[in-house]
Amino acid sequence: MAAADVAGTIRARALARRRVGVATARRLAGIADFRAAVSELACTPYGREVRPGQSPAQAEHAVGRCLVWHLRVLAGWQSRHTAEMLRVLAGGYELDNLDERRQQLAGRPAEPLFRLGALASAGARLEAAATRPALRASLAASVWGDPGADSEWALSVVPRLSWLHRVALRVPAAADWAAGAALLLLARHRVLEDRPVDRVAAAHLLPLTGAACLPARTLTELAESADRRAGWVLTGVRVPGDLWRAEVRWWLRLDRDGVALLHGARFTGDAAVGCAAVLAVDAWRVRAALESAARGGNLTEVFDATY
Repeated sequence: MAAADVAGTIRARALARRRVGVATARRLAGIADFRAAVSELACTPYGREVRPGQSPAQAEHAVGRCLVWHLRVLAGWQSRHTAEMLRVLAGGYELDNLDERRQQLAGRPAEPLFRLGALASAGARLEAAATRPALRASLAASVWGDPGADSEWALSVVPRLSWLHRVALRVPAAADWAAGAALLLLARHRVLEDRPVDRVAAAHLLPLTGAACLPARTLTELAESADRRAGWVLTGVRVPGDLWRAEVRWWLRLDRDGVALLHGARFTGDAAVGCAAVLAVDAWRVRAALESAARGGNLTEVFDATY
């Protein structure tokens, strides 16, 4: 048992206590005055980035920045191997940066980029890309791999599949999360948009969802033909209007599994992975609460599905 693993586990359990929790998020969701909700949130651990007077978009982005900061702190206490797993998981925020870079290149309004520090894998390359072909080339020269084209699909969906594939390979405790998320992506684009799966996307999907579900055109076919470690996310989901329930199920499993990893008996990197998971779920709930508050506190019934 390495000293770094013991220290990392202790730090992970301590950092997980920075969550505001379901009760606080539920209270925020019911506040009819958005400014009051943000002011209350600023008095919690999210106050590192959340400030009174922020707009809904600014406050939600600030919640994300706070999570990124916590992940950077968490990684600094871990062994090299565990820190690398956290770096892989943090790729979700590098994907957000990729989306914003695409927005910038298209001349559309974009949110500020997240500063990942040592958790970044291709940050400088992506920021330096001045055209869509250059953005594709930057991805191809990094761990993200060549998306196969510089279309909207290739630069948005394929990198997400690449990330989920990498998570499944490099973070064993998160493999089922990655597989479920990949099937959700496939459901959106295959069922809702009737989009065929191209060669590059299929290469990432095969080890996550299995081959049998790739031609499926309905949610029922997807759920029944996907590999078991992915199919769980679509259990009972039959119509496109219920896909949001599948997404909620994914987050709830992330929360449940994260808590189990966090409090496991062994001093391994699993606690850090669990901490990253429960912090991400807490940030997701807080953003949902802010959206409810921004709409006059009228989405509490929807919010109640998040726990």
